[in-house]
Amino acid sequence: MIRGGRSYVSSPPAFSNDVKRLLVCTSNTVSIFSTSTGLQISSLEGHTAPVTTVIVVPASTPATKILSYCWTASLDETIKYWDFSTPELLKTIDVKFPIFSMVIPSLLRQPAQSDVKPSKLFAYLSVEDTRETTKSHKKEPRPNTMNGRICKCNLTESRLAGGVTLAEMKEPQVITISSSGKYFGIRKQRKLLIWKVPDVEAERVVMRKITLHHTKKLTVLAFHPTQRIVAAGDVTGRILIWRGFGDRTFATNDNKMNLNLMNNEEERPGVRDNDDADLCTTWHWHPSEVSVLIFSSDGAYLYSGGKEGVLVVWQLDTGKKKFLPRIGSPLLYFTESPDPSLSSVLQISCADNQVHLLKMPSMEIIRSISGIKLPCPLPEEYKGICRDIAFNHDGGLVALRAENYCIHFYSLLDDRGISEVQVCERNHQPGDDVTVVVTLVALSQDGSLMSTVDVKLAEEGIGSLVCLKFWVSGTQNKEFTLSTIVYEPHRCGPCLITEELNEKYLKCSVGISAVAFHPNRRAAVSSSYGGDFKVWICNDELQQKDLQSSGWSCHAVGSYKKKAMTAAAFSADGSVLAVAAETVITLWDPDRNVLVAVIGETLTPIMNMSFVGSSEYLVATSWGSKPQLSVWNMSKLSISWSYLLHVEAVACAVDTSSFAALALLPESSNCKEANGTTFQGRDGVILLFNAVDPVPVASWSARKAKGGALAFLKANPSFTYENISDGKAPQTLLAYVNGDHEYVLFDPYGKEVHELSKFHQGDRLTHEEGQFGYASIYGELPEFKLKRNQDLWAPSVPSEKPWETIFSGSSHNLPPLTKLCSAFLESLLEKRTAALE
Repeated sequence: MIRGGRSYVSSPPAFSNDVKRLLVCTSNTVSIFSTSTGLQISSLEGHTAPVTTVIVVPASTPATKILSYCWTASLDETIKYWDFSTPELLKTIDVKFPIFSMVIPSLLRQPAQSDVKPSKLFAYLSVEDTRETTKSHKKEPRPNTMNGRICKCNLTESRLAGGVTLAEMKEPQVITISSSGKYFGIRKQRKLLIWKVPDVEAERVVMRKITLHHTKKLTVLAFHPTQRIVAAGDVTGRILIWRGFGDRTFATNDNKMNLNLMNNEEERPGVRDNDDADLCTTWHWHPSEVSVLIFSSDGAYLYSGGKEGVLVVWQLDTGKKKFLPRIGSPLLYFTESPDPSLSSVLQISCADNQVHLLKMPSMEIIRSISGIKLPCPLPEEYKGICRDIAFNHDGGLVALRAENYCIHFYSLLDDRGISEVQVCERNHQPGDDVTVVVTLVALSQDGSLMSTVDVKLAEEGIGSLVCLKFWVSGTQNKEFTLSTIVYEPHRCGPCLITEELNEKYLKCSVGISAVAFHPNRRAAVSSSYGGDFKVWICNDELQQKDLQSSGWSCHAVGSYKKKAMTAAAFSADGSVLAVAAETVITLWDPDRNVLVAVIGETLTPIMNMSFVGSSEYLVATSWGSKPQLSVWNMSKLSISWSYLLHVEAVACAVDTSSFAALALLPESSNCKEANGTTFQGRDGVILLFNAVDPVPVASWSARKAKGGALAFLKANPSFTYENISDGKAPQTLLAYVNGDHEYVLFDPYGKEVHELSKFHQGDRLTHEEGQFGYASIYGELPEFKLKRNQDLWAPSVPSEKPWETIFSGSSHNLPPLTKLCSAFLESLLEKRTAALE
């Protein structure tokens, strides 16, 4: 089993002491990357839920920089201590609450700051209290008003400090700590809560706290490394800087302030109410909320960033600023290396799942670590109908739509980005209004050809434009180059759209519903909601001497009864073209453009269709009020079997009659953990079928199935031999990419597939959630009593008019033809009573 596609930007990363490694939280693991090459070198595996915090134990002396220890916290309610050079798990602490953030002040305190060496190590946690209260011997959920808590954990004794709760809030918040370890704070709507860490920590020591107020919701905060200065950003893009915070509350005997001056409001400009601060100044450059804020190691500069994707460097004394623009994605986190004398390297995490390493002070990006592109937002009318994931079955690649009008190619076997293709040449910046949508991407079976569809959105109802583009891959560098652009390739209505194709599809009626490549030739078909389909041929296929260009041209046009053409597919040998005309399937000869047969019909419009390998079967999925998975026999031109399932994606094996379907579970069947958290839930099921048999060969529950995709990929024997548990290299792998673009590759016929699901057959005896297969979708079948009720029996005699009841049974139980003829003739000879006028 191979897993990948995890987010690199779910939580802040951390540098090792020698700055040679970068520890990145990637879902349930911590991935360790080399800062010199940008490649992953190892990982920390042991958590069962997303890791939210990673803290590297700092080196106390230059000689100890080679030591590699870290603490991690996770939503699985545990804290773990690691030696990440091995890597090896050294300690696990169960705190009974999901941990959203953690800080350990003692690790940052210098030995000279305290005369007494701490005997115990304490951490401060931001947790979600999911416990239930007990009233009258009945368990009731806790009120939803205060689920977040700041509590204290004794890491030495592996337990929470009993009765110590520093704060409560609506939901857990990120804890920010100063680089000296003296202060830490959180955001609470329009307030900052700041605590001073005592010089000598104990389990129940009283901690002093101050509150700073603002008029807008605060989004991020940062502490100055040496002075009592705190900065915070808000949702409007403003940055507030409080100087001398806590001079009254945190003052010591060695450093007393003039309280008379502090009480003079006129000498505390910008400070609200009775806040404990000397001065509050405001800077404003960002047009939207500030998401990144951090001081430089010497305190001379303040770095800020936001949704616009620009890093701003402020000079703290003068307020002057300079910029690192065009990063291309909203900024999320910013981390400075622990030893600037070795290498002044800073790290920026961006919303497009990239981690950039910067050289300071030139602000030059020296290296980038790129993960799989995360799903990007779509206009409401295009949600659910865009086909923005395609697979290269031979190369093990996936093509994904990226936010900056690009198609991102990612290697599923190597878990790394390969290249990007710029579909639209537009100067898009984060936060801009969406004006163009890449609605479709398709790849040929060998991955040498690609087709994309982009739609320029209409402004006030006019100005929309649909572009169909064909791309060709080079033989040397394998990079795609644009071959042909076709503007408005399909007509606009008058197609007869049924009620099932609702307003969403009416808005896209000029859009392209599907593109499919011929398996053996440089040809493709595109279908349209406007009511027609077109077969496109590369000019190389025409074999005309006077054509030197390798562009694409239309070879044939077809339609069926003015119906919307919603899906299209070629057979394995390319001799048959199947095009869905809403609820019916039309079969065509693609060379002569002749309609061969019409089969159907389904309950709702067909939205996806594919031939099952080289077999005689075709699988189709319908969406709408009555979603359906149907399998059709091409030799009999009839339906073979079907299920009433909402199928998100279908993948067919190339050489066999197997196919896999990703079905969405009803909301009432979603599995949840005992504590009620939905993040553990599974909302889909992967069903593996042999097209001949409606009974699934295997099934696995899946998370985040909405927006997911499936594909059968050709296995790399040398690679999979080292990663498959049973030591046998399979010929084919099944790839599942979920809605967050996390993926898993596995042998669908191997032993390892059982690891995909928590639900085993034995669990059904004790857990109600442990159902699978049919029961996980529709529930248990009722028990039928097969004993015949004799009281209901009554004698019967043949009807005197058999023609009235002869067709009342099932259609497959019709009487023989001889009986039908006699009954029909008798009905004609029956004397009819004249109607009275």
